[in-house]
Amino acid sequence: MNKKPEVQEARSTADTAKLVLSLAILLGGVFAYYSLSDLHAVVRVLIVLAGVAASAAVLYTTALGGSWFKYLIQTKKEVRQVVWPTRKETAQTTLIVVIAVIIVGIFLWLIDMFFLWAVKLLTGQGG
Repeated sequence: MNKKPEVQEARSTADTAKLVLSLAILLGGVFAYYSLSDLHAVVRVLIVLAGVAASAAVLYTTALGGSWFKYLIQTKKEVRQVVWPTRKETAQTTLIVVIAVIIVGIFLWLIDMFFLWAVKLLTGQGG
């Protein structure tokens, strides 16, 4: 039973080292972009993209990175299951919202005019 905490502690230490390595690779790619200014811009961008890919590969081998990638895969599956409205439904809903905003705006304007009239009447400043 004592081996489980040791294995988990070693795994945690290895994961921390891999996370630091992943961050170092990512920062190295960004640093290379700015330090290799004599190269063509496309080559420098490719270096950054290679750094991002290598960093993601190292990150994927950690427990935290693996859980992130699993979450992204599950999110992609959920988005595919969403029933998106048709163009007609979207247009109708938008029209209803616009009409509702106009009606509420007119209603609030009328209430404002009533209160303005009432204040003028009560204070005696009106005609």
